[in-house]
Amino acid sequence: MLLPLKPDHKKHVLLLVEHTPQVLQDFCKLVIDYLQKGPNFKLYNAAAQKLQVDINMIKNSVEGLVNLLLESCKYKLSSEDFRDSIISLGFSEEQEIILSKLYNVKKDEILDTLTNIGFKLPEYHDMEWRFEVQIASRSLLKQIAPLITLDFSIKNPDKDESIDHVLLQTDPVNLLHITQELEEALQEGRSQHIRRLSRVVK
Repeated sequence: MLLPLKPDHKKHVLLLVEHTPQVLQDFCKLVIDYLQKGPNFKLYNAAAQKLQVDINMIKNSVEGLVNLLLESCKYKLSSEDFRDSIISLGFSEEQEIILSKLYNVKKDEILDTLTNIGFKLPEYHDMEWRFEVQIASRSLLKQIAPLITLDFSIKNPDKDESIDHVLLQTDPVNLLHITQELEEALQEGRSQHIRRLSRVVK
C-alpha cells in the first residue's frame, strides 16, 4: 500500500525532494536528534543559514520527516511499501535509499514508543449471567416479568490488568434485539467492502 498523507504534511515532505542526497542525509540527522531530544532550534538556525532558507522551512521539513516515520510505523508499512511510498512522492532512488535506511533503523524504536503512549481500551475478559422471574407484586398479583442479569468482567490495561465488573440487566426481548444487531454487525464485518478497507488500514 502507499502511505496516505494529508496535503500540508505532503507539502512539508516535498520541500526535501529538491535537495541533494547529502542535504537529505543532514536532515535525517536532525530527525534522529528530534526523536531523541525534541526540536533543536539552534541546529535549525545553523541549517537555515547554510542552505540560505528561512528557519521555518527547516522546522517544517524536519517535522514532515518525523511525521512520515510516525505514519509509516502506525500503518506498519513493510520496507517495500515504504520504498514505493517514497518513490511515489518524487524522491530519487538515491534519496529513497537514505530515507529507507532511516525508517528501518528507527522503526522498532518508534513502534515501541507508539505502543507505550497509545490509548488502550478495556478488554472483555469473562461474563456470568442469571435469569430471574418476578411472578407477582402487591399491585399485580399475577404477572411474569423475566429479567436477565449480566456480569461482565472487563480487563483494564491502565490498572495493571485489574478486573472491573459491569452489571447490566435487561429483558429477553431487548436482549434478542441486541443479539440481532451484533449478528448484523458481524455479517457486515465479513463483507468484501470491509475486508478491502481493513487491508488498506493495516
